[in-house]
Amino acid sequence: MANREGFQPFFRWPICQFYFPDDLKDGFKVDILLVHRRSAYSQQHYNDTAATLDNSAFFIHRGARLMSMFSDRRTFMQASAAAGMYWVAGGLQAKVSTSPNEQIQVGCVGVAGKGQSDTKNASREGNIFALCDVDSEYLNKAAKLYKTENKFADFREMLDQMGDKIDAVTVSTPDHMHAVIAAKAMKSGKHVYCQKPLTHTIWEARQLTEIAKESGVSTQMGNQYTAYNPMRKAAYQVRAGQLGTVKEVHIWTNRPVWPQGERRPMMKPTPQNLAWDLWLGTAPYRAYGEGYHRFAWRGWWDFGTGALGDMACHTCNLPFMALNMRDPLSVEAECPEHDGDAYPVWSKIKFEFPELNGRAAFTMHWYDGGKLPPTELFSNVTLKVKGAPAPSASGVIMIGDKASMYAAGDYADRGIEVIGADELDVEYPKSNGHVKEWFNGMRNPKEPAMSNFATYAGPLTETILLGNLAVWKRGHVKWDAANITPVGDPSLERIVRNKYRDGYEV
Repeated sequence: MANREGFQPFFRWPICQFYFPDDLKDGFKVDILLVHRRSAYSQQHYNDTAATLDNSAFFIHRGARLMSMFSDRRTFMQASAAAGMYWVAGGLQAKVSTSPNEQIQVGCVGVAGKGQSDTKNASREGNIFALCDVDSEYLNKAAKLYKTENKFADFREMLDQMGDKIDAVTVSTPDHMHAVIAAKAMKSGKHVYCQKPLTHTIWEARQLTEIAKESGVSTQMGNQYTAYNPMRKAAYQVRAGQLGTVKEVHIWTNRPVWPQGERRPMMKPTPQNLAWDLWLGTAPYRAYGEGYHRFAWRGWWDFGTGALGDMACHTCNLPFMALNMRDPLSVEAECPEHDGDAYPVWSKIKFEFPELNGRAAFTMHWYDGGKLPPTELFSNVTLKVKGAPAPSASGVIMIGDKASMYAAGDYADRGIEVIGADELDVEYPKSNGHVKEWFNGMRNPKEPAMSNFATYAGPLTETILLGNLAVWKRGHVKWDAANITPVGDPSLERIVRNKYRDGYEV
């Protein structure tokens, strides 16, 4: 690695190379374990280090600790900043080694349900070092499987106590806890994988977008079919003009598949294995009942984001990538009456998107709870799913002035068909695997995951959750995207940004 002007190399270790200023004053002392190119161990004490070491490369043996002055990596980082050292990658963050022998240490928050598969996927690329779950049954089972004694019920304790022992964090909790966990992890310099939707509210989505930009860590949302290459190809075909000018997009889902639109369950004793207050987390206190943990929390405004939040990060993925589908001017919802506690059993939502960077204005229609687009939209579709004609149970159809595109399934995984034109041959960024993209981003910050928080997942989530403002109101909402503000309707601000209980923050 070439020297920086005015600096000379001090030493390298498997994570990064350090530089000291040439004019570093005498008296800076550090005890270090050094391994020369020939791997000869020696302990050395240096005064006026910059003058003592030449341009030879020294390496700290993998697993060795800086001694005497520094008890852990974070203390060393703080001291190094004060001494005038800096990280080659920029900022006070460690760049993960590209060595195949260097394992990423992962802490997982939420280890059952989707958290079970997220933890398993992370274990294929890194080492599961710490686990956190408010349900001790889940926690103990996972700890036994991954052979770790680092178990926590409170994510704050895990992040504080594990400190520099973990490099990355997965977040697989109910929606209302995503933002506070992901924010604390990123601010601690951890790479973060968070389930969809990225956040519970629009304000939180904007905050995580900004924190991700500032922190520079590798991030990814759990809309795993963002890495599905046939979907990427279809999106880039639309970008290349496959459909002409797109004026309408229709997206639908078979959700909810959980109880929704009901009254709160009767109060019951909290199971001994459940830390109920920690499960509630940011949400207002309510008594335990059987309609929340496990799984059914999605249908409650305090915890979930309804059918829209659950599935739109998947089914909207194709048009979002194809049309840069963000910052709508307005949104309007039709749905049954609801009490503001539980989401309604169905909704139809219309988003109006303005012209953006040469892409024409268009309307997006969302349907859930058994509602579907007009049948005539599928009259020329030949693609069938398990022998059944379109529309599939979930999917998307984009209508252009030259052709249409139909994608069947939650993830466009049941087939994609272009109607009215021959398919274009296009170049597109191919994925080597969803979770692999996250880990690759740790090793090479210049190659972030497609669904990173800063440029993709944050804006996608922000756009989608706007629909719930209209569902809350059961009407029309004019939107100021720049200021994340509903125009002329301050009563909706509590849905844009909700209040947390004490002890939680983004």
